[in-house]
Amino acid sequence: MSRICIPHEEYLERIQKAAKLVREKGLDVMVVCSTESDYANARYFSGFWPLFERAGVAISANGDAALLAGPESAIFSKDRSHIDKVFVLKEFRESADPSYPELHADTFNDVFKAIGVTGSKIKIGLGSYVECTLPIFEGLKNSYPEAEIVNCSDIMVTLRKIKSVNELACIQEGFRIVDIATDEVIKALKPGVTELAMVGIAQKVIYEHGAEYEGLPMYVFSEASTRHAISRSSYRTIGKGDIVQLNLSAKIDGYSPAIGLPVVMGKLEGERRRIVEFCKEAHDWTVDQIKAGVTASDIAKGFYKLYEENGFKDNYVYGPCHGTGMIEVEAPWMETDSDYALEENMTFQVDTFISGDTFGCRWEKGISVTKDGCHSMTDYLKKGIVELDV
Repeated sequence: MSRICIPHEEYLERIQKAAKLVREKGLDVMVVCSTESDYANARYFSGFWPLFERAGVAISANGDAALLAGPESAIFSKDRSHIDKVFVLKEFRESADPSYPELHADTFNDVFKAIGVTGSKIKIGLGSYVECTLPIFEGLKNSYPEAEIVNCSDIMVTLRKIKSVNELACIQEGFRIVDIATDEVIKALKPGVTELAMVGIAQKVIYEHGAEYEGLPMYVFSEASTRHAISRSSYRTIGKGDIVQLNLSAKIDGYSPAIGLPVVMGKLEGERRRIVEFCKEAHDWTVDQIKAGVTASDIAKGFYKLYEENGFKDNYVYGPCHGTGMIEVEAPWMETDSDYALEENMTFQVDTFISGDTFGCRWEKGISVTKDGCHSMTDYLKKGIVELDV
């Protein structure tokens, strides 16, 4: 069976679509930058995922492109890139900040000339505004002191928000693997195991079943740590009666879906049950609202109203959904000020979180938007609250 992945031709098509948007914005060139942890934009065009160092892609208005790599990735980047032109720039070095005094590095002038960008008073768009480090920005300014440098991150949102057939297949394959990992972690959960040991089980399973990496830093929290919207697993020993939060993931050719659900070490009762059940009800409500043409802010406002009407306003942290794809959390978010309409083949994580004084919980899964609703990419959450007999 062939591996599910993005074909070479699709990378080339992405570059041409980006170039069209670059022209429409009156830019001469767009530069996107990536790090090891937030690799998506450079990998989206090149397939290259940097390690330690940074990476970038420059796309000219005429549709030519180059991959920009750090000094230690010269061979690595060429071996993995779907872009033929590869340049090594000191600006993309690792954070230890080596000087590489013997290196004869390329410059942005070399890069832009090679992809047909001429002149000095050019307009440069930053397609990864947040990921553009100060050395990269200074490198652009030093090479083109008369250039106008602008934020064009919206180009990348436009390109990445609608998923192709191949992208959807990668995401779906990731969910297949995460379902298996979730099963295995739940089987292994018992009083006396540590959070980190359970993460180790998930890691073993996803690699055995075809993942290239974790789709996010997987976590298993218990009790007080479940209040954390973002955190890391610890050496804490899981005990009887604990609420255990799972968020497991698997990366397929860069695409990073995840499943989140609470598991109870025993019977869930009283106020604790009311909170967990409300969170699931809010999650299911969100799924029911999603379809092409709906304005994102309308869903987010209704979601927030649910928290208010049920007495959980002070337990609210963020909106009902965030985009997902190459990064498990990517634009666009779904918030009360989100004025965009949902479109077919947009993909979201329906990510429903509630945080209380002593514990919290999250129900999370991936969906793709359809004309009349949405397609759930996993049925795992239909099982409801998992209560283990321990």
